[in-house]
Amino acid sequence: MDERQLRILRELGELGSVAAVAEALLVTPSAVSQQLRLLQRTIPVPLTERAGRRLVLTAAGQALAEAAIEVEAALARARQTVEEFVAEPAGTVSVAAFHSAALVFFPRLLRALTGPDAPRLALADEDVAQERFPKLTRDYDLVLAHRFDHAPPWPRTVAVTPLLHEPLDIALPTGHPLTAKARLTAREVAAEPWVCVHDGFPVLPLVEAIATAAGRRPELVHRVNEFAVVAELVAAGGGIALLPRWTTRPHPGVVLRPLAGVRARRHIDVLHRPERSARRAVRTVLAELRRAAAEVQE
Repeated sequence: MDERQLRILRELGELGSVAAVAEALLVTPSAVSQQLRLLQRTIPVPLTERAGRRLVLTAAGQALAEAAIEVEAALARARQTVEEFVAEPAGTVSVAAFHSAALVFFPRLLRALTGPDAPRLALADEDVAQERFPKLTRDYDLVLAHRFDHAPPWPRTVAVTPLLHEPLDIALPTGHPLTAKARLTAREVAAEPWVCVHDGFPVLPLVEAIATAAGRRPELVHRVNEFAVVAELVAAGGGIALLPRWTTRPHPGVVLRPLAGVRARRHIDVLHRPERSARRAVRTVLAELRRAAAEVQE
């Protein structure tokens, strides 16, 4: 049984005929009769009987019709609860982000979303391989994810809000001879020792593209995924690296130079399940993330 069938049974008890029910609900009499037949299939005792040319409720039908009043009232309360939840400006919104995005966006969200009517934030770091980011939308309202130009697009099962299309630059220690150049070539940087990510993470294909363009494989000396640690190693002379232009905190011992001839950019997007954005609080956080992304690029 479903809500519509119970509503028809209730109206039949009150109005006394299929024709009257059809008129009240703005449907055809045959549609009313069909729904009554479907309801009857789920109930082991007769719900209606003929009284002359009229269809009336049996005692069991009357009992179910009275129970339907309670069902409708409960459903109305449930719908009202959902509507209030959706419209609530200060509801809790869970946000996950990979580390460098968390470093840039989390403090901005916390500073911007204050006051009694602001959404309550539940923030978490999730630094995973690209294919795992969409799965995180089961657990979080919003997921900040990164995808490089060479990688497949996000699946259509998630909604995508673009934030940044961020270049990755070559990170050099202060005083390195290559800092004198405005732009660097693949051949120049392939000859240097490198600080690189672990296998399976998306920066690695960019290093491989540099190797292809240069015609030689660079020496990968250190394997570190966290960009803040990478910057420290570069500053200490441990090698050069690729670092994001906007979402890496500036380091006094590191100089960034753009790379020529190899497209080294990544998309930073917000992923979420489409139904999550029905909530006002989620839309508020999403709008603030877009505002923060515009600020980051200034």
